[in-house]
Amino acid sequence: MIDTATRLRVQQIVLGKIAAGEMFTAFDITVEARKLGIHLRHDEGKEIVHELFQTGVMGASYNRSVIDVGAQVKPFLYHRFDMDPQGYSSRSTSGSATNQPNTQPASNQPPTQGGIVGRILNRIFGTPSPSIPPTPNPTNRPASGQRSPAFSQSTPSPNQGALGAPRNRKPILLNFDASAFLPISRTELVQKAKGISLWGSPWFGRRDLIPPAEDPRTNLIDRGMVTQGIVTPEQLVEIHRIGAEMDRFRPSQVLIQTESQKAGKAAVEAEKQKKLEEKAKKKAEAAERRAKRQADIQYRKSTDILFLGRGVSSRLNDRTSDLEKLRARGLPELSTPAELASALSISVPRLRWLAFHAEVAARTHYVSFDIKKKSGGMRTLSSPHVALATTQKWILREILDRLPTEPAAHGFVSGRNIVSNAMPHVGKDVVLNMDLENFFPSISFERVRALFIRIGYSPSVSTILGLLCTECPRRRATFKGQTYMVATGPRGLPQGACTSPALSNQVVRRLDRRLQGIANRMDLSYTRYADDVTYSGGEELASRVGYVMACIRHIAQDEGFSVNEKKSRVLRSSCQQSVTGLVVNDKATLSREKIRRLRAILHRAKYEGLAAQNREGHPNFRAWVEGSIAFLSMTRPELGQQMRLQLETLSD
Repeated sequence: MIDTATRLRVQQIVLGKIAAGEMFTAFDITVEARKLGIHLRHDEGKEIVHELFQTGVMGASYNRSVIDVGAQVKPFLYHRFDMDPQGYSSRSTSGSATNQPNTQPASNQPPTQGGIVGRILNRIFGTPSPSIPPTPNPTNRPASGQRSPAFSQSTPSPNQGALGAPRNRKPILLNFDASAFLPISRTELVQKAKGISLWGSPWFGRRDLIPPAEDPRTNLIDRGMVTQGIVTPEQLVEIHRIGAEMDRFRPSQVLIQTESQKAGKAAVEAEKQKKLEEKAKKKAEAAERRAKRQADIQYRKSTDILFLGRGVSSRLNDRTSDLEKLRARGLPELSTPAELASALSISVPRLRWLAFHAEVAARTHYVSFDIKKKSGGMRTLSSPHVALATTQKWILREILDRLPTEPAAHGFVSGRNIVSNAMPHVGKDVVLNMDLENFFPSISFERVRALFIRIGYSPSVSTILGLLCTECPRRRATFKGQTYMVATGPRGLPQGACTSPALSNQVVRRLDRRLQGIANRMDLSYTRYADDVTYSGGEELASRVGYVMACIRHIAQDEGFSVNEKKSRVLRSSCQQSVTGLVVNDKATLSREKIRRLRAILHRAKYEGLAAQNREGHPNFRAWVEGSIAFLSMTRPELGQQMRLQLETLSD
């Protein structure tokens, strides 16, 4: 990289030549810059000159041509258009040659070399060194076996040359005799070469040094080159002088190289050690971050819930509750999973375990079993395990039982029952019964969560409460010997959880209001007991019963339910009108068939025993009879009391 100051000084040299109208090459600029003490390589000078030409600094009057200066060198010559490139002569080299004193005869001067290589050789060898005297007397020729006294050096060569240099070079003497490099004929050259063993010469094959002139093989090569005119004796003098200088400085060079290698190796080792230390430091920092992250994860798991399964965890990060609404309804003020866990008196990890949603599980929180329906088919009931049942009881007691219900809802409401559901329909001309199909499973997890959000709880708490109160329908499957419970549908209210009836009454409040609106408009009576919808009225209902049924069907569908058409009944006063198992033609009571059957069982039991009357195979027949009498007592307390006294006198 050329610094700015050097570039400016070289540019001034070029501009000076342009102002003088001279022809020049990049080599001329480099030589002149070096004369001025500027440290410049030839490729750097070439780059600067080329840049000045390309950018137009030289002006429109200057052109560039390729010239042949010999030795296969063809540099660019920069000249004005009116100049002939063939007349180029380098001032940088010719001047240096003429400035040296010529102390030798003209016949001993080396021929002028052409081209860049020629200029370099002329600069080095064009004039003998001042320390080298004129051509000596041939009588001073060195004796055989002695190193050619071609050098005016008084310092002896080292005992051992660096990098395998031969030992014990003889001292360098003065008064070189050029006759040592006299021409030699081919015949003599071949004969002398045959007597030289290449493998015995320590200089054979070496490219890192210049062999001495006293080496027989080197001497033959030197004389052969002189014979062929490749070099002159004076040039050989200079070559061997340079070789001696190389030998003299080689120990220092090797020492510098050795020290530099050691320093470089030490620097590399230091850099490696530094990188190892940095790597170890980064590993330690990464391990510390991982440990901290694991600690944070464990702490977060023990204090918070951020994920409860796929498809249900999207709103767990929203912890904003409407505390005013909760306070007005007298509900527990909860906003975070930790607060809910504290209210339930369980830990956050246990709350996560109870609420977690899994499509496939080896074990669930419910025990499922099937029972027969009166209308045929099977009904699946799901009973929660103790841990979940305890949590659901808290939700029912502390939250759901404190919420108001619609007047038309009589199922699972404190102070209301099947009698209160049947009483509004006693003595009516027409009674219309319709059933909502798959009532509990139709109330999905999303609707339950929306209910808790609507009453004021945060989406996070509402999500957990919704998961605690819902479950997926599941099938048992076996894979690789392991039994799994696989979800076959979305989460909904399970039949068997204590929270399902209360939640259903809250979810269908808008359905009750809409159906009550139809009843008010047509002067009808409307009640609902879980999934049983009942209308009753006079001539208005009798004449428009199809319209009312269509309205019920469309409203139910609009609210996310469907009507079981097989269970729809229109009962007129001429037949037995029953509502939730009670006959309502004249008053709400059991049917005559059921009362007569109870009387017959109690009467025959006096003579045959109570167990003999169990013709339907009830597992606990006395309990079944007690339940039937209690059912009768709800509508006819006096008759029920009489039958209860009779049962107490009977034995199994």
